[in-house]
Amino acid sequence: MPVGTQGAIKGLTTPQMEDQPVDCQIFLANTYHLALRPSTEVLAQLPGKLHEFMQWPRNLLTDSGGFQMVSLSRLCEVSENGVQFESFVDGSTMILTPEASIAHQNRIGADIIMALDDVVSSLVDDDERFKEACGRTVRWLDRCIQAHAHPDKQNLFGIVQGGLDVSEGGLRDQCLSELIKRDLPGYAIGGLAGGESKEAFWKVVARCTAQLPENKPRYLMGVGYPLDLVVCSALGVDMFDCVYPTRTARFGTAIVPSGLLKLKSAKCEKDDRPIDDTCECFVCKKYTRAYLRVLLKKEETFGDSEETTGSIGAHLITYHNVTYMMTLMRRFPTRDYPQWAVDALAEAKISLD
Repeated sequence: MPVGTQGAIKGLTTPQMEDQPVDCQIFLANTYHLALRPSTEVLAQLPGKLHEFMQWPRNLLTDSGGFQMVSLSRLCEVSENGVQFESFVDGSTMILTPEASIAHQNRIGADIIMALDDVVSSLVDDDERFKEACGRTVRWLDRCIQAHAHPDKQNLFGIVQGGLDVSEGGLRDQCLSELIKRDLPGYAIGGLAGGESKEAFWKVVARCTAQLPENKPRYLMGVGYPLDLVVCSALGVDMFDCVYPTRTARFGTAIVPSGLLKLKSAKCEKDDRPIDDTCECFVCKKYTRAYLRVLLKKEETFGDSEETTGSIGAHLITYHNVTYMMTLMRRFPTRDYPQWAVDALAEAKISLD
């Protein structure tokens, strides 16, 4: 799922997301940010809610706001009641309880909504904090289930927490057991992609997918590197989300089968090849690497950052990157894994057999 934090993919229009070859079926919007701007009360006034607001006829998923406990940790306080945030917009206080999170998501009207979970960075060295978060996530899930006003229209997913503990009967197992008892429409694996080792990351994913029901969607949150998608698809994950394709594009970098192509590099100055000659997007059919480099070099760079926002070059690379990732994921499980992924995993002594 591409990420449209406030109901829009940076650099792309909704018709572009809908049309071939992108053909996006669902993308993610952020409950916390939508609650601040334009506010979920505004969205609730529209018959089609967020779908109508952004003119998107296909599926939407909203996160619960729980991830902001990590990404905005300096602006929040967590208690059994919920999370208290200091708004990054105007400094006002926002209290996000399980009930409030569900109320916001009911007003947004997404097809899939997420239970509020107690998110702890995977790098935290505090066993008691992980234990607390694991139990609280289950208690908050029960509050979310009780508060959910439209279970017939919106599918509520629970989120498995438990840090990196994959021991028999450990925190991940405990959380998995409790969530599965509730027979939810789908399940997410949270608390990863925070800087932990790949070995630890894959072990947690494997532990979770092995126990989650195969007939329910299994969603790995915040993961978007191509190699991770391939590996985790092999492990049984069905859904992913990440800002990686769009954010990478804004830095002038394209995703290609061999890795990353930095289009601002001098080696692209006279390169008349497309970004990827196997890609079906209009960018690869029409424009050369040299032309894209010219666009990027001419566009304004803000401050000390190399990020270009709202520019033609960034728009074109974003379109390619999103197309690339959507095409990659459509290959599974009906086609072979790409050789670059098999080779990389073999180097790490991991088999996809």
